[in-house]
Amino acid sequence: MTARGSPSRFLQSVLHNGLGRYVCQLKRLTLTFSKDAQPARGAREFIEEKIVDFAKQNPSIVVYVSPKQIAVPKLVGEYLNGAIREEDINSKTAEEITELVQKMANQSGLDIIRLRKPYHTDNPSIQGQWHPFTNKPSSINVKSFDALSQQKESSL
Repeated sequence: MTARGSPSRFLQSVLHNGLGRYVCQLKRLTLTFSKDAQPARGAREFIEEKIVDFAKQNPSIVVYVSPKQIAVPKLVGEYLNGAIREEDINSKTAEEITELVQKMANQSGLDIIRLRKPYHTDNPSIQGQWHPFTNKPSSINVKSFDALSQQKESSL
C-alpha cells in the first residue's frame, strides 16, 4: 500500500505479451449452475445459445460446464499467471453473462491498480528523458521582444 491508500506499480507487459503474437491470458473458464433453480435461468440460456459461439471464437480457452445442485451459479476464470477470478451470475441474463465472459477473456488476470507513471524502464538513461528539443539549439526557443513589438506595430 502507498500513502494514497491504493496499491501501485510501474507499467509492465504480461509475459511480454505482444512480442511475437498475442496470447490470451485466460486459460480455463468453468461455469457451475443448477439445472432447475430459478436464479440459474440466464446461465442455462447462455449455455444453450451462446457458449458454442464463444468456444469457437476463443479456441485457446478451455470451457467447462458443470451442472450441480448449488444455490448461486458461478463463473470461475483461471489465468496463466495463476490468478483465479470468481463471479456470481445470480439472476443475470444470457447477454449479461456473455459480456462478463468476454470481459474475463480480455483481462490479464492481474489486479487493477494505480500506475505510478505511464512509462518505465529497467535501464534508465543517465542523459535524461528524450523530448523533441533534445539535440536542438536553445536559440530556437528564444524570441526577442523587439521582434514581437515590431510585428504587432506592422499588423496594425
